[in-house]
Amino acid sequence: MAKAAFAKEQLKSFIERIERLEEERAALSADIREVYSEAKGTGFDVKIMRQVVRMRKLDKADFQEQEAILDLYLTAMDMR
Repeated sequence: MAKAAFAKEQLKSFIERIERLEEERAALSADIREVYSEAKGTGFDVKIMRQVVRMRKLDKADFQEQEAILDLYLTAMDMR
């Protein structure tokens, strides 16, 4: 019986932590959207900014690989 009560409290604790983190994530997402909106308002291309942010997350080797593949595809499509 004590084990079940402990498991119940532990589960409740996990759920509450997840809920708090979900709320924080939602708030951060709203903040990020606001920054993109501000950047757009000053004339920056938000689509390109998002691409730059994604690319900065890559390590150097992955970045170079993606660049090479993109160049290959653009060349194949006579876009370079």
